Amino acid sequence: MAKSKTVYVCRNCGADSPKWIGKCPSCGEWNSYVEEIIQKEPSSSKVVIAGLTPTKQKPILISEVQTSVEERIDTSSNELNRVLGGGLVKGSLVLIGGEPGIGKSTLVLQVVLGMKDKRTLYISGEESVSQLKLRAERLSYEEPDCYIISETSLEQVFVHAQNVQPDLLVIDSIQTITTESIESSPGSVSQVRECASALLKFCKTTNIPVLLIGHINKEGSIAGPKVLEHIVDTVLQFEGDQHYMYRILRPIKNRFGSTSELGIFEMQQTGLREVSNPSELLLSQNHGGMSGVAIASAIEGIRPFLIEVQALVSSAAYGTPQRSCTGFDLRRLNMLLAVLEKRAGFKLAQKDVFMNIAGGIKVNDPAIDLAVISAVLSSSLDIAIQSHVCMAGEVGLSGEIRPINRLEQRIREAEKLGFKKMIIPHVNLKSLDLKKIKIELIQVRKVEEAFRVLFNSPS
Repeated sequence: MAKSKTVYVCRNCGADSPKWIGKCPSCGEWNSYVEEIIQKEPSSSKVVIAGLTPTKQKPILISEVQTSVEERIDTSSNELNRVLGGGLVKGSLVLIGGEPGIGKSTLVLQVVLGMKDKRTLYISGEESVSQLKLRAERLSYEEPDCYIISETSLEQVFVHAQNVQPDLLVIDSIQTITTESIESSPGSVSQVRECASALLKFCKTTNIPVLLIGHINKEGSIAGPKVLEHIVDTVLQFEGDQHYMYRILRPIKNRFGSTSELGIFEMQQTGLREVSNPSELLLSQNHGGMSGVAIASAIEGIRPFLIEVQALVSSAAYGTPQRSCTGFDLRRLNMLLAVLEKRAGFKLAQKDVFMNIAGGIKVNDPAIDLAVISAVLSSSLDIAIQSHVCMAGEVGLSGEIRPINRLEQRIREAEKLGFKKMIIPHVNLKSLDLKKIKIELIQVRKVEEAFRVLFNSPS
């Protein structure tokens, strides 16, 4: 019989130790070591992929390697195709992670049902076949070539894949799949690492793309060892607040495309609807006349859209004023408030400041700095900003308006939505072709000039 022993494995990075230690020397995490039973077996007893035989290769010169354009599969979802870089590459391993109930399984099943000309195999380790059928009935589909099965054994997964010969294999989820070569519980570091490695070998050998659904931990990162994200070709994060209807599909890693893309969906009773123009949904239709509201032109990846920045400034009820924001970095908000007080002369030290990005999305674009301080000042003075004015600009520590990138795309988006004026940094005006621009551009160098335009001009 094969000998087995007990080791302690870090749940974060996968490092092992013969004894329990409090802090992992590899990744620095505390209390991350768990006890696992491993079994030493000969190499012949490792995970065997059904129907595949190992092949021997020899090194060749890099100049002799024959390259070709990656053949991509249309996923029937324009948003998912955009995030993947144009479609699903054959032989790729894609991991989708997200919070429980955010809609990962709904998104994947909806994509699978929409691929009418492709044979797909959906393997679920969490739900029964009848549950999958009920979810599919809620989604609109027309007799797809989709096979479903409830299975948790990795060896049986390869057997089913050999029998069905699918064009796409879906595993829901990787934390529920186990292999007989390792004696540990499902979802453990060893099981996840070994199953992911076997699935990677399977998709590279058979040229069949594999779509994995993964859990996340309480910190928001992919559950399991960090090596799981290194093994796969693409890591997609499905984000969103369950209290809001919008969902954002954000790439964290992509070997076949850019990680600057962004996919936006709207959760409905019949499934996820693709949002092709998020600006119209993120903007309120009746914010005119209300103070503390400013429209910013932001870019996520290469996608421009206009968002509504809301701010509320009130007298502090306690000795220490509160600073709170949703969808924006709190430390950057504190920096912008310090710029307002030091460079513009507005006293906000004894006032509570609350800020919110409408729609429940998170924005990291520094070009919305000007809209943030404008919304804060509008609420503090109780003066409304004109509803047909939008703005884009990064604010520096000295109060200057710094240049931003892709200004032409932001201007075209503002023109499409009917805005008449746009406040931009003065430096960016040199690189614009003003003949093609119909919107009125107002150039500013410092925050004082922007405030003078916003609060002194007639409505």
